[in-house]
Amino acid sequence: MLTTVNYEKIEITPNGTTIEVPANQTKFNGDYESVKIWNWNNGILITYNNHEDNNLIKVSELGFNTVNDVIKKGEQQNIDGFTCYVINADDLLEISIFDIIKVNYNGKFYCIPLSNETSHDNIIICCNNKDIAVHMAHSVIYKNVYPDNNAINNTISQVQNITGDLQPIANDYANGADLNEIKSTIEDKAGDLMSESPVRIQ
Repeated sequence: MLTTVNYEKIEITPNGTTIEVPANQTKFNGDYESVKIWNWNNGILITYNNHEDNNLIKVSELGFNTVNDVIKKGEQQNIDGFTCYVINADDLLEISIFDIIKVNYNGKFYCIPLSNETSHDNIIICCNNKDIAVHMAHSVIYKNVYPDNNAINNTISQVQNITGDLQPIANDYANGADLNEIKSTIEDKAGDLMSESPVRIQ
C-alpha cells in the first residue's frame, strides 16, 4: 500500500523562496557557515543564498560545491523533468557539512540540485524516496528578497555623476551667483535622480 505524505511549506530565505517539506518531521538543524540544513526521517535539505551574507559567500560556495561534487558522482537519472543523482547514504554522510546532524541513514538517496539566478537560491534535496524528492523540487517557489547589486551600483554612479554636475553650481554660489537660480537647478537635478534611479534610497 502507498503511504500518503503530508507536506508543509517552509521559507528557505526569510520572506523569500519557499519549499514544501514532509510535515511534522522536518527539523531545521541550523546554519553551517551560512549553509542551512534541514532533515527528516529519510532525507536532507541543504540551501544557501549567495546574496544573504556577502562575508560568507566564498565559504558557503566551498561547502555547497563539495556536496554538489559528491552528489554528481552518482548515477544520473531524469525523473519528471529534474536531473537526479542516485548515491549511497554513506557517501552523503561522509561530507563534513553533515557533522551537525545526528542521524543514521542507509540505502540509496535521490539527490536533486536546484539553483535560481534571480533569487540567488541554491538548493539540494536528498531523499531515499524519489517521489518525495520530486514533489519537493516541484514545490519550490522562488522569490528574490535581496537587492540587485547592479542596480545599487547604477544608482551610486548616477549620484556621482549628478554630484559632478552640481560642482560648478557650488562654485558659482561661492562666487556670489543668484541663490534662487542655484536652488532651482539643484532641485531639478535631485528630481532627475529620483525619476531615473532603479532603486529607492531611504
